[in-house]
Amino acid sequence: MSTYFEPRRGWKFDFQFKKRRYQSNYYKTKTEAREAEAEKRKELKNPALTTETPTDMAFLTLVNKRLDYLQAYRSNTHYMETKYLSKRWVKEWKSKLCSEINADDIQRFVLKRRKVSNYTANKEIRYLRAMFNFGVKKCHIDVNPITGIEFLPVEKKVKYIPSQEDIDKVISVATLDVQDYLWTIRDTLGRMSEINRMTWDDVDFNQLTVTLYTRKKKGGHLTPRKVPMTLRLHNILKRRHTERKKDIPWVFWHEFTSSKTGERKIGPYAERKKIMRTLCKEAGVRYFRFHALRHASASVMDSKNVPIGAIQRILGHENRTTTEIYLHSIGGSERDAINVLEAESEKSLSKSLADVKKGLTKTG
Repeated sequence: MSTYFEPRRGWKFDFQFKKRRYQSNYYKTKTEAREAEAEKRKELKNPALTTETPTDMAFLTLVNKRLDYLQAYRSNTHYMETKYLSKRWVKEWKSKLCSEINADDIQRFVLKRRKVSNYTANKEIRYLRAMFNFGVKKCHIDVNPITGIEFLPVEKKVKYIPSQEDIDKVISVATLDVQDYLWTIRDTLGRMSEINRMTWDDVDFNQLTVTLYTRKKKGGHLTPRKVPMTLRLHNILKRRHTERKKDIPWVFWHEFTSSKTGERKIGPYAERKKIMRTLCKEAGVRYFRFHALRHASASVMDSKNVPIGAIQRILGHENRTTTEIYLHSIGGSERDAINVLEAESEKSLSKSLADVKKGLTKTG
């Protein structure tokens, strides 16, 4: 029996029959998964015993269902990213049913995307896998054709994190509104989507806290966390609160033309990515994005020996290992270790030079 266990999920079966792969949903026990597999094999070997119609769906329909789900339950960033990638998928498999797309089709597509970069190809794999897994979970389709497609090797590089000096330069060339936005990200270590979503109800001037909401948690629930205000952030928000339009709830907002209706609207930002490229160029510094401010601020805390648990809570991470990725400073323990190595190397070198000198004296 080809049953296996996945932590925090459960048991499932996974086997091939007549060159087609069959997978199940998750079961609480191994016995349940085995019994389900045996039943499935029995149905496949004796199709006359069942009148069940294989689950299938047009690929375009699956994509639209996935996008509807992401728009309702996930962050806007994730939704927009999937929407952008899905345009390419639809162009590739628009006229096909999901069952007509096999692993070879996916592999050819991935290798074609590899011409851009391995990183690009891996991103396609990751998002396609999530979409087909969604289809299986919602019982729209039977199998995920991308299961088994391996990620391509990539060269991992040290992530560029701007210095505090470069961040200051960028802020100094920005307009007052953008300066406020950048300082808010910098002093709360918030994600761009969290700052865009922030309303005046989330700002507590009495308790000196800001509440940020994220959909990064498991299940896509909008989860709050409170971050203490710095004095600088308090002054910025107090000024904006005094000057605000009372009928507009968001701390940061703009007026825009709706792409659907063509009407002028007022609302929170969806994204502001283009600003950073312009500002970095004007400031004469290497380009970085908003998210780098989170990394930079977390690294400053780490360099001053702030406990990693506190940094984790401020960043809003569920997993400590995720927080560790954000810490780019060289800690005291690493420096102490290198100092020990240096001291021992110096001792060894001094001894070697003394021995050589002694040998030369005897020779002479």
